[in-house]
Amino acid sequence: MAEAERIIGTPDIPEAEGAGPEQSDSGPKDEQRSGDEQRSEDEQRSAGEPKPESERTPDLDPESAAKAEPAAASEPEAAPKPKGRRKIAVLFGVALFAYALDLISKMIVVAELEHHEPIDVVGDLLRFNAIRNAGAAFGMGEAYTIIFTVIAAAVIVVIARLARKLYSLPWAIALGLLLGGALGNLTDRIFRSPGVFKGAVVDFIAPKGFAVFNLADSAIVCGGILIVLLSFRGLDPDGTVHKD
Repeated sequence: MAEAERIIGTPDIPEAEGAGPEQSDSGPKDEQRSGDEQRSEDEQRSAGEPKPESERTPDLDPESAAKAEPAAASEPEAAPKPKGRRKIAVLFGVALFAYALDLISKMIVVAELEHHEPIDVVGDLLRFNAIRNAGAAFGMGEAYTIIFTVIAAAVIVVIARLARKLYSLPWAIALGLLLGGALGNLTDRIFRSPGVFKGAVVDFIAPKGFAVFNLADSAIVCGGILIVLLSFRGLDPDGTVHKD
Protein backbone atom coordinates (compact mmCIF):
# COMPACT_ATOMS: atom_id res chain seq x y z
CA MET A 1 0.00 0.00 0.00
CA ALA A 2 2.75 2.35 0.82
CA GLU A 3 4.52 1.36 -2.36
CA ALA A 4 1.38 2.11 -4.41
CA GLU A 5 1.02 5.50 -2.87
CA ARG A 6 4.64 6.25 -3.64
CA ILE A 7 4.16 5.31 -7.27
CA ILE A 8 0.79 7.05 -7.77
CA GLY A 9 1.53 10.11 -5.56
CA THR A 10 -0.78 12.07 -3.26
CA PRO A 11 -3.32 14.31 -5.00
CA ASP A 12 -3.07 18.07 -4.47
CA ILE A 13 -5.73 19.56 -2.21
CA PRO A 14 -6.86 22.98 -3.50
CA GLU A 15 -8.33 23.88 -0.14
CA ALA A 16 -4.98 23.39 1.53
CA GLU A 17 -3.22 25.65 -0.93
CA GLY A 18 -5.76 28.46 -0.59
CA ALA A 19 -6.01 28.30 3.16
CA GLY A 20 -2.89 30.32 3.72
CA PRO A 21 -3.72 33.25 1.45
CA GLU A 22 -7.32 33.41 2.64
CA GLN A 23 -6.16 33.61 6.22
CA SER A 24 -3.56 36.27 5.38
CA ASP A 25 -6.16 38.37 3.49
CA SER A 26 -8.60 38.38 6.39
CA GLY A 27 -6.57 41.00 8.29
CA PRO A 28 -6.51 43.77 5.61
CA LYS A 29 -10.17 43.18 4.80
CA ASP A 30 -11.11 43.70 8.42
CA GLU A 31 -9.04 46.88 8.56
CA GLN A 32 -10.66 48.12 5.34
CA ARG A 33 -14.13 47.48 6.74
CA SER A 34 -13.30 49.29 10.00
CA GLY A 35 -11.96 52.27 7.97
CA ASP A 36 -15.13 52.37 5.87
CA GLU A 37 -17.27 52.24 9.00
CA GLN A 38 -15.30 55.13 10.54
CA ARG A 39 -15.71 57.23 7.38
CA SER A 40 -19.43 56.51 7.29
CA GLU A 41 -19.73 57.60 10.94
CA ASP A 42 -17.86 60.83 10.17
CA GLU A 43 -20.12 61.49 7.18
CA GLN A 44 -23.22 60.92 9.30
CA ARG A 45 -21.94 63.35 11.94
CA SER A 46 -21.17 65.99 9.33
CA ALA A 47 -24.63 65.45 7.80
CA GLY A 48 -26.36 66.58 10.99
CA GLU A 49 -26.18 63.85 13.61
CA PRO A 50 -25.64 65.25 17.13
CA LYS A 51 -22.14 65.01 18.55
CA PRO A 52 -21.41 63.08 21.71
CA GLU A 53 -21.82 65.02 24.93
CA SER A 54 -18.04 65.02 25.50
CA GLU A 55 -17.49 66.87 22.19
CA ARG A 56 -20.33 69.38 22.54
CA THR A 57 -19.65 73.03 23.43
CA PRO A 58 -21.92 74.45 26.15
CA ASP A 59 -24.64 76.74 24.78
CA LEU A 60 -25.69 79.83 26.67
CA ASP A 61 -29.35 80.26 27.49
CA PRO A 62 -31.02 83.53 26.32
CA GLU A 63 -30.79 85.14 29.78
CA SER A 64 -27.06 84.38 30.10
CA ALA A 65 -26.41 85.65 26.57
CA ALA A 66 -28.34 88.87 27.32
CA LYS A 67 -26.24 89.40 30.45
CA ALA A 68 -23.00 88.64 28.61
CA GLU A 69 -23.62 91.15 25.81
CA PRO A 70 -23.94 94.26 28.07
CA ALA A 71 -20.87 93.14 29.98
CA ALA A 72 -18.85 92.87 26.77
CA ALA A 73 -20.20 96.20 25.55
CA SER A 74 -19.33 97.95 28.80
CA GLU A 75 -15.67 96.85 28.77
CA PRO A 76 -14.50 99.44 26.17
CA GLU A 77 -16.19 102.25 28.17
CA ALA A 78 -14.12 101.49 31.26
CA ALA A 79 -10.89 102.75 29.67
CA PRO A 80 -11.72 106.52 29.54
CA LYS A 81 -12.70 106.68 33.21
CA PRO A 82 -9.26 107.56 34.58
CA LYS A 83 -9.00 110.41 32.05
CA GLY A 84 -12.43 111.64 33.10
CA ARG A 85 -11.39 111.59 36.74
CA ARG A 86 -8.31 113.67 35.93
CA LYS A 87 -10.43 116.26 34.14
CA ILE A 88 -12.79 116.45 37.12
CA ALA A 89 -9.78 116.95 39.38
CA VAL A 90 -8.62 119.82 37.15
CA LEU A 91 -12.09 121.40 37.28
CA PHE A 92 -12.26 121.37 41.08
CA GLY A 93 -8.61 122.37 41.37
CA VAL A 94 -9.17 125.47 39.24
CA ALA A 95 -12.40 126.25 41.10
CA LEU A 96 -10.68 125.95 44.48
CA PHE A 97 -7.81 128.19 43.38
CA ALA A 98 -10.18 130.89 42.00
CA TYR A 99 -12.40 130.70 45.09
CA ALA A 100 -9.48 130.91 47.53
CA LEU A 101 -7.90 133.82 45.66
CA ASP A 102 -11.19 135.74 45.65
CA LEU A 103 -11.91 135.01 49.31
CA ILE A 104 -8.44 136.05 50.52
CA SER A 105 -8.46 139.23 48.45
CA LYS A 106 -11.85 140.24 49.87
CA MET A 107 -10.71 139.61 53.43
CA ILE A 108 -7.66 141.84 52.89
CA VAL A 109 -9.79 144.57 51.25
CA VAL A 110 -12.36 144.58 54.06
CA ALA A 111 -9.65 144.71 56.72
CA GLU A 112 -7.28 147.22 55.12
CA LEU A 113 -9.09 149.20 52.44
CA GLU A 114 -12.73 149.57 53.38
CA HIS A 115 -13.65 153.01 54.71
CA HIS A 116 -10.30 154.34 53.45
CA GLU A 117 -9.27 156.40 50.47
CA PRO A 118 -8.81 154.56 47.16
CA ILE A 119 -5.32 153.37 46.30
CA ASP A 120 -3.90 154.26 42.88
CA VAL A 121 -2.33 151.21 41.28
CA VAL A 122 -1.64 152.55 37.77
CA GLY A 123 -2.18 156.30 38.08
CA ASP A 124 -5.81 157.15 37.28
CA LEU A 125 -6.18 154.11 35.01
CA LEU A 126 -6.56 151.52 37.80
CA ARG A 127 -7.49 151.94 41.47
CA PHE A 128 -8.41 149.76 44.40
CA ASN A 129 -11.64 151.14 45.83
CA ALA A 130 -13.66 149.01 48.24
CA ILE A 131 -17.42 149.13 47.81
CA ARG A 132 -20.36 146.87 48.62
CA ASN A 133 -22.43 145.70 45.65
CA ALA A 134 -25.91 144.25 46.21
CA GLY A 135 -26.44 143.58 42.49
CA ALA A 136 -24.85 141.38 39.89
CA ALA A 137 -21.38 141.65 38.41
CA PHE A 138 -20.10 145.15 37.75
CA GLY A 139 -22.79 146.74 39.95
CA MET A 140 -25.78 145.88 37.74
CA GLY A 141 -29.25 144.99 39.07
CA GLU A 142 -28.96 145.95 42.73
CA ALA A 143 -32.71 145.39 43.25
CA TYR A 144 -32.52 141.67 42.36
CA THR A 145 -30.07 140.35 44.94
CA ILE A 146 -32.09 137.23 45.78
CA ILE A 147 -32.56 136.38 42.10
CA PHE A 148 -28.84 136.60 41.46
CA THR A 149 -28.23 134.40 44.50
CA VAL A 150 -30.55 131.71 43.11
CA ILE A 151 -28.89 131.97 39.70
CA ALA A 152 -25.44 131.51 41.24
CA ALA A 153 -26.63 128.42 43.13
CA ALA A 154 -28.19 126.99 39.94
CA VAL A 155 -24.94 127.53 38.04
CA ILE A 156 -23.04 125.55 40.68
CA VAL A 157 -25.53 122.65 40.43
CA VAL A 158 -25.35 122.58 36.61
CA ILE A 159 -21.54 122.57 36.64
CA ALA A 160 -21.51 119.72 39.16
CA ARG A 161 -23.78 117.67 36.88
CA LEU A 162 -21.67 118.39 33.81
CA ALA A 163 -18.56 117.21 35.65
CA ARG A 164 -19.72 113.59 35.36
CA LYS A 165 -19.40 113.70 31.56
CA LEU A 166 -16.27 115.85 31.40
CA TYR A 167 -13.38 114.57 29.25
CA SER A 168 -12.02 117.87 27.87
CA LEU A 169 -9.21 119.80 29.58
CA PRO A 170 -10.21 123.25 28.19
CA TRP A 171 -13.77 122.69 29.33
CA ALA A 172 -12.49 121.63 32.76
CA ILE A 173 -10.59 124.92 33.08
CA ALA A 174 -13.55 127.00 31.85
CA LEU A 175 -16.05 125.32 34.16
CA GLY A 176 -13.59 125.55 37.04
CA LEU A 177 -13.36 129.33 36.59
CA LEU A 178 -17.15 129.61 36.49
CA LEU A 179 -17.53 127.43 39.56
CA GLY A 180 -14.89 129.29 41.58
CA GLY A 181 -16.34 132.70 40.68
CA ALA A 182 -19.90 131.64 41.45
CA LEU A 183 -18.85 130.23 44.82
CA GLY A 184 -16.95 133.42 45.67
CA ASN A 185 -19.89 135.74 45.09
CA LEU A 186 -22.38 133.26 46.60
CA THR A 187 -20.34 133.23 49.82
CA ASP A 188 -20.71 137.01 50.07
CA ARG A 189 -24.47 136.86 49.45
CA ILE A 190 -24.96 134.26 52.17
CA PHE A 191 -22.63 135.48 54.94
CA ARG A 192 -22.30 139.24 54.54
CA SER A 193 -24.70 141.96 55.63
CA PRO A 194 -27.50 142.89 55.42
CA GLY A 195 -28.59 139.21 55.69
CA VAL A 196 -28.64 135.69 54.36
CA PHE A 197 -29.18 135.55 50.57
CA LYS A 198 -29.25 139.38 50.58
CA GLY A 199 -25.61 140.05 51.33
CA ALA A 200 -23.65 142.64 49.35
CA VAL A 201 -20.63 141.47 47.37
CA VAL A 202 -17.28 143.12 48.05
CA ASP A 203 -15.89 144.82 44.91
CA PHE A 204 -12.59 146.67 44.80
CA ILE A 205 -11.01 146.64 41.29
CA ALA A 206 -11.89 150.00 39.73
CA PRO A 207 -10.57 150.69 36.19
CA LYS A 208 -11.05 154.22 34.92
CA GLY A 209 -14.39 154.70 33.16
CA PHE A 210 -15.56 151.17 34.05
CA ALA A 211 -17.62 149.49 36.79
CA VAL A 212 -15.98 148.21 39.98
CA PHE A 213 -15.62 144.41 40.19
CA ASN A 214 -13.74 141.66 42.03
CA LEU A 215 -11.72 138.55 41.22
CA ALA A 216 -14.81 136.32 41.25
CA ASP A 217 -16.37 138.46 38.53
CA SER A 218 -13.13 138.20 36.53
CA ALA A 219 -13.14 134.39 36.84
CA ILE A 220 -16.76 134.21 35.68
CA VAL A 221 -16.11 136.43 32.66
CA CYS A 222 -12.94 134.54 31.67
CA GLY A 223 -14.70 131.20 32.01
CA GLY A 224 -17.64 132.43 29.92
CA ILE A 225 -15.37 133.74 27.15
CA LEU A 226 -13.49 130.43 27.06
CA ILE A 227 -16.76 128.47 26.80
CA VAL A 228 -17.87 130.65 23.85
CA LEU A 229 -14.56 130.01 22.07
CA LEU A 230 -14.78 126.25 22.68
CA SER A 231 -18.35 126.22 21.35
CA PHE A 232 -17.28 128.03 18.17
CA ARG A 233 -14.54 125.44 17.67
CA GLY A 234 -17.10 122.64 18.06
CA LEU A 235 -15.51 121.09 21.14
CA ASP A 236 -17.98 119.51 23.57
CA PRO A 237 -17.40 118.85 27.29
CA ASP A 238 -17.15 115.09 26.61
CA GLY A 239 -14.17 115.68 24.31
CA THR A 240 -15.94 115.12 20.99
CA VAL A 241 -15.55 117.60 18.15
CA HIS A 242 -18.45 118.36 15.82
CA LYS A 243 -18.72 120.57 12.74
CA ASP A 244 -21.98 122.32 11.94
